[in-house]
Amino acid sequence: PADAEQDQRHEELFEVHAREANGARAREDDILGPVFDRAVHDWDEHIAQITDFWSSIMLRTGRYSGRPLNPHLRLPIESEHFDRWLALFEQTAAEIFTPEITHEFMIRARRIADNFELAIGTMRGEIRSPRHAR
Repeated sequence: PADAEQDQRHEELFEVHAREANGARAREDDILGPVFDRAVHDWDEHIAQITDFWSSIMLRTGRYSGRPLNPHLRLPIESEHFDRWLALFEQTAAEIFTPEITHEFMIRARRIADNFELAIGTMRGEIRSPRHAR
């Protein structure tokens, strides 16, 4: 069926996106690179987890069953890291996906960034407001 073929194509594109946005570009980035270099020890495993995560978020495949917030709580990340990650994420999505899919991707990415940023602030005893969701 056409829907199954389209979902399979999106799965493949999620992996391409994960490799670029959360892999190559993030590693080379002056702001994100040092954080990723310290935190990620097995890039193939990390890319597989990110691909499963976005497959679950966007296509509701249920492939990801982890807790994505917990590892991020231990990282030395600030607002600038979220802003930069979102910029790379959107740039990469726009190069790979249609404008409609990029838009849907970014709605979710901004919500996730806000949730992570709020949780990190709470853990540090800071009061923060959502900055990215539109």
